[in-house]
Amino acid sequence: MSLLTCDKVHILSLMVNLKPFLHILPADLPPIKKYFYTEAETLVFSNRKETNNIFVDDLKEGEEKRPIPNPCRTFLEAFSLYPEIMENIERVGFTKPTPIQSQAWPVLLSGEDLIAIAQTGTGKTLAYLLPGFIHMDGQPVAEQNGPGMLVLTPTRELALQIEAECKKYRYKDYKSLCIYGGGDRRGQINMVKGGIDIVIATPGRLNDLQMNELITLSSISYLVLDEADRMLDMGFEPQIMKIILDIRPDRQTVLTSATWPTGVRRLAKSYLKNPMMVYVGTLDLAAVNTVQQTVTIVSEEEKKSYLYDFVRNMLPQDKVLIFVGRKIMADDISSDLCLQGLAVQSLHGDRDQHDREEALQEFKESRVRILVATDLASRGLDVHDITHVFNYDFPRNIEEYVHRVGRTGRAGRSGAAVTLVTRQDWRMASELIPILERSGQDIPEELVLMAERYEKHMKEKELRDPKGGPGRAGGSSSDRRGGGGRGGRDRWGF
Repeated sequence: MSLLTCDKVHILSLMVNLKPFLHILPADLPPIKKYFYTEAETLVFSNRKETNNIFVDDLKEGEEKRPIPNPCRTFLEAFSLYPEIMENIERVGFTKPTPIQSQAWPVLLSGEDLIAIAQTGTGKTLAYLLPGFIHMDGQPVAEQNGPGMLVLTPTRELALQIEAECKKYRYKDYKSLCIYGGGDRRGQINMVKGGIDIVIATPGRLNDLQMNELITLSSISYLVLDEADRMLDMGFEPQIMKIILDIRPDRQTVLTSATWPTGVRRLAKSYLKNPMMVYVGTLDLAAVNTVQQTVTIVSEEEKKSYLYDFVRNMLPQDKVLIFVGRKIMADDISSDLCLQGLAVQSLHGDRDQHDREEALQEFKESRVRILVATDLASRGLDVHDITHVFNYDFPRNIEEYVHRVGRTGRAGRSGAAVTLVTRQDWRMASELIPILERSGQDIPEELVLMAERYEKHMKEKELRDPKGGPGRAGGSSSDRRGGGGRGGRDRWGF
């Protein structure tokens, strides 16, 4: 049995053995106040599907289901009792809630646990932050002896962006702290000792402080697992489990994810209590419809030529994010473009933290309009005016393709994605085709032929080696996509 398989077995065993204790409340913990919602008189029932393409599932165990709050059509309908939040919203200049916000706010302010399935750029950060502020403010002051809100997130870039949102919508002078690997550990510890209200952290560094008893998590009453699918992809499940064991079990919990695969369903079922699930559109994996997607079949040797032709034809107002599979390729391409006299930056894990933050800031401020990045480094990249995504290397799975494409076409804008596919990517062709179909894109005939050839190849391989069929490589494509959960054995899709 491999080490990875052993780790998975150990995690599953621990989750099963600890499950009976996850909802036992220690006697010395004061009760949490969770309900802060009064439905506005102007709020009337509206068809969620017709108005915002919103769907809500009540995942409460048992037959008796709860009434689902109506979605808010305006900020005032959600926050009329909270003038300080309304002032911040008006100051920033937002005019209307996004679909995910309009339904998430009533659910969270009603004290329910929430699963929010949404692509990047849909406003999900604000969907959980504002109710979190109100939740913290509603707890007895005398009982607050540590941070009240914890947001776990996969990367430091995303953690920093969430902290920036906390500061933008500052509320009640709450102090937030960003805890992540590669940062100033001593400085982070000193800030914790000085007293903080909100922790935004990557699981690895927070688990480090937790295991060394440098931070107390028992005061957390509002927990967010942000981009849970990505945290699991990065192998953070053991750290997440250890962190949650130190948090009071009667907390309010929010889980966000762009996809709904088996691993995320298992995580949600273990750590959320009778949640409501809010999603926009479908739980089937589908790239955003605001992005025009072009797929080109090329040889490995032709890829640089295609990329440089694309860059030469960029318009002055264009801003492109180029995805590559390896750090060395990010450096190689960015160096080539620099030698051509172009302003370009690269973003990958081997660059130190200061250089990564500088690259990201220059791209955000359009001082450079070309950013070459790897998947891990770019996760959480929040730049609303990216006009093009260029997939130089095809991602390792179809979920990552959707994440990449979702970096453009955000905040009401349209975008374009160009993807180069080589023969080495043929195993992904059959999974890419339905994504393109569902978002109304043209499908190259060469891609269809590639999918057929791969399917034939796998059937022949299975006939030669019946024990080593496609499942040996990591599960079926339907498992990776996640699916909808409506036609399974239970409401969770198991």
